[in-house]
Amino acid sequence: MEKTNCNIPTPEELKAYIDESVISVTGTYEQSASVLMVDDSVIGTLGNFSASIGKAKSKKTFNVSAITAAALINGTVLHYRACFPENKKKILYIDTEQGKNHCKKVLDRILRLAGLPENSDADNLKMLALRKYSPEVRLAITEQAIGMIPDLGLVIIDGIRDFVYDINSPGESTDVISKLMRWTDDRQIHIHTILHQNKNDEHARGHVGTELNNKAETIMQIEADKDDKSISVVEALHIRDREFESFAFRINDECLPETVEFYQPQKRQAGRPSKEPFDPYKEIPEDMHRSALNAAFESGNINGYDNFLERLKEGYGRQGIKLGHNKAVKMATFLNNKRMVVKEDKEYRFNRDFHY
Repeated sequence: MEKTNCNIPTPEELKAYIDESVISVTGTYEQSASVLMVDDSVIGTLGNFSASIGKAKSKKTFNVSAITAAALINGTVLHYRACFPENKKKILYIDTEQGKNHCKKVLDRILRLAGLPENSDADNLKMLALRKYSPEVRLAITEQAIGMIPDLGLVIIDGIRDFVYDINSPGESTDVISKLMRWTDDRQIHIHTILHQNKNDEHARGHVGTELNNKAETIMQIEADKDDKSISVVEALHIRDREFESFAFRINDECLPETVEFYQPQKRQAGRPSKEPFDPYKEIPEDMHRSALNAAFESGNINGYDNFLERLKEGYGRQGIKLGHNKAVKMATFLNNKRMVVKEDKEYRFNRDFHY
């Protein structure tokens, strides 16, 4: 596959691109073949890419093992159903995070899920472990492999974050997502990739995550069940086709993902807004502030900021309000701004005559 040229194309090249890109009302254009489904909902077509996102330990790799196994047999595994054309049955699996021993375990799992022998390699599956390489070399190896494998239909990239140095770099992120778009279009393949979610919300991490959300055909979330952490729930966050019903799986005694029958997904509003930031004014009434501060300052003024934070944690803790470091800092700022606590040199004094 030809490598990307970072130089500006010549006028002749630009004209050729324009001619190639023209859409005519009299033209006929082939519809992208649907190759990956969840039940009857299309999550992947040739010429497009999709993604799985989830927090650490949500079993994202187990989930993508099931997708790969379904493609390997062109059949159904868990709720995933694959139907790749005869000339698109080769699979390339790229792992950027784990060592060879872990990748071998993933490969064994895929073969067992597919019901294939574990003592011989599958002819239509190639797995590459790229952990030891730099981001640009990982990207180059992937591009080369995509270009040289005949009858390629599916590429799994676990995980795309390791194709960039800075996950928040708009330039790097745009370059990587642009490559996914070009590879899928040029080779008419489907790419499915994995990316972690932010710890504090449901957004895919960094600018790469933003670009994925904007360009991917489907974004699926894998999330541990709130009441039973042994269960992982799969749902569609963004999908061009009709949304599929959420389903759940657990890891059985053979270390394979299996469907949790009769799982009832929790009802949720679209987008599930993240929790509101901690607000000491809205969340804690005046009398509770006063009781907490009486407890914090029971031994008199407090010397030093760190001691002040610790005493706040103790005082509010007696009222049943747990303050971590970040909340304690926010509380200290609030108390100073409201003149409930006054700083004099390096000492903090409780202003018992404060007005709330």
